[in-house]
Amino acid sequence: MVQPLRPFATMRTLAILCGALLLANLPGQPPVYGDDANPVVAVVNADPITRQMLADATLARYGDSVLDNVIINRQLILEACNDRGMQVSQAEVSEEIGRLATKFGFSVQDYLKLLQDERNIDPGRYGREIIWPMLALRKLVADQVEPTEEEFNRAYVAQYGEAVKCRMIMVADQQKAQMLHREAVANPSNFATLAKQNSDDEVSASVGGLIPPIRRYMGDSRIEEAAFALENNEISPILQVGDQWMFVQAVRRMPATVPNAQAMPAIREQINDRIRDQKMKTAATELFTQLQRDANVVKVFGDESLEKQYPGIAAVVNNSRITIAQLAAECVKRHGDDVLEGEINRKILNQALSKAQKKVTSEDVQAEIERAAKGYGFIKGDGSADIDGWIESVTSDGETTYEIYVNDAVWPSVALKKLVEDRVHVTEQDLQVGFESNFGPRVEVLACVLGDQRTAQKVWKMARDNPSEEFFGRLAEDYSIEPVSASNSGKVPPIRKYSGQPTIEREAFELKPGELSGVIGVGDKYILLKCQGRTQPVVSEQSAVREELVRDLTERKFSAEMAKEFDNLKDTAEIENYFTAVKEIASASRSNATQR
Repeated sequence: MVQPLRPFATMRTLAILCGALLLANLPGQPPVYGDDANPVVAVVNADPITRQMLADATLARYGDSVLDNVIINRQLILEACNDRGMQVSQAEVSEEIGRLATKFGFSVQDYLKLLQDERNIDPGRYGREIIWPMLALRKLVADQVEPTEEEFNRAYVAQYGEAVKCRMIMVADQQKAQMLHREAVANPSNFATLAKQNSDDEVSASVGGLIPPIRRYMGDSRIEEAAFALENNEISPILQVGDQWMFVQAVRRMPATVPNAQAMPAIREQINDRIRDQKMKTAATELFTQLQRDANVVKVFGDESLEKQYPGIAAVVNNSRITIAQLAAECVKRHGDDVLEGEINRKILNQALSKAQKKVTSEDVQAEIERAAKGYGFIKGDGSADIDGWIESVTSDGETTYEIYVNDAVWPSVALKKLVEDRVHVTEQDLQVGFESNFGPRVEVLACVLGDQRTAQKVWKMARDNPSEEFFGRLAEDYSIEPVSASNSGKVPPIRKYSGQPTIEREAFELKPGELSGVIGVGDKYILLKCQGRTQPVVSEQSAVREELVRDLTERKFSAEMAKEFDNLKDTAEIENYFTAVKEIASASRSNATQR
């Protein structure tokens, strides 16, 4: 988050922003992140984070995935275009973005903003990584996607041809399908009821088995042939579709639609466009797979022996060299904001440790990994932590390395623990409260949650006048706005002490079995409770679970203090994030250019 500019930093900041903007690309292009840009991306309490530091951090975290999934693939498409003398211009990219925005009912500005807000894709990346490859692949397969007359005719029949309105029953068990089929054939007029009561397809079952009209060339030809072979009310044979068994009943024939002759040119173009899009997806996928299969790729990044052979090179694709600098720039474009936020946080924690004259040791890191492993159930037979299994789990996504796990998860946690360890103490009162909360008696209740006081008073009166649990359960089903109580006839988890809901706890623990509470106001909700009794404690002596309580309470106190400490450090830090500021200004410039 960009901090407000402070007076002493204003001139320096403006100079940096102006210099960066002068180096930026033209509107509509992504900003420059090369070595010639300003070397400082952020300052944390007068301590700078350089562009090289950010590049190194993004490379460590995202270098592999960006190289494999973005840069190499884009290079393959670019080379294929060059080999065929094709190119995709910026004007074509902009035109396609405009076409898509119009298609979805947006202005270009609103469409790009939606992508930024909903999918975190900035306009430069959208044009570069999504639109450009799509247009390039379209050009490369353009000669393979023109619709034939036969394809048009089939698509026309699928959209405007004769149809059969049907009901369907679908189940996963063949014997059940055979039994239902016999019943349906014996009594066709009962098909809708059979479907409603037995079909596994909930959408059609809810409307008596009705499905959208079946036309030819829409999908499974077996189902189409079976449907068109039926007379009204007749029932098809049983068909196996995947791991399901289904049959249909013809309701009525629907004649073909004959469009107005004047509308035919537009209809033909619409259908042909749809065919082109379908063929384009298939052809482009096949072409891209072929390009990957035929490519000669030497991936240097991450291979120590190849890095010595190809210094400064990330990969060689068909003799074209992709440099580490290019890879770093791409990583920063895609992930710079998130990684920089992490680096700022790391800088803040390091500064706080230095001020407190504390440091994180390798032993601290190892202990935290062991604690995490045990906390997530990675424990060996002898009770020790299964560290190997835990590390394998956290790195199983293929992107998180052991180093990244330690740097991004373990080290910050240990650093914060070091900063607050002097403030975390578990007292005897804490243990007593924890024991009562976790192991003490609980009140079993039925609950009904209402959204307004008038309804709550009405429901309370009905519950008072008819004190049975069964009636209260029906009230909860009919009136409760809370899903658990509404779907379980008022039954909710037992209420324990010190759960963080003192008002509800106090009311619940004052009730005797069978008693109805008053209307309990909590926030904007109104709650009724009907007491069913109390649970019997499984553990009666605190000493039996003292070790477990101390461990649990210590973890909770540490978590609370760590969150408080981190918030305080962030709130009091002086942070200048030039990287984000430049991007925001560039984005505003693009927006203004679009509006003009």
